[in-house]
Amino acid sequence: MGSVGDSYDNALAETINGLYKTEVIRRRGPWRTLEAVEFATLEWVDWFNHRRLLEPIGNIPPAEDKARYYAQTEDVAIAA
Repeated sequence: MGSVGDSYDNALAETINGLYKTEVIRRRGPWRTLEAVEFATLEWVDWFNHRRLLEPIGNIPPAEDKARYYAQTEDVAIAA
């Protein structure tokens, strides 16, 4: 990940936007209401963060990896 505002940060944002458009907007459309798009977006974001399995981090969801990381960080701080 790049720092905020650099080209790497922009590339990451563009990648996520492209995934969203492909997986939600184009695949599930046509959309009848803005509310339907908003609800589908919320479902996709929840899936992307909490249920999507990532091979590089051990086939676990990103939220689980993040929780594990902070638990380990907390354990090290308590031990010190």
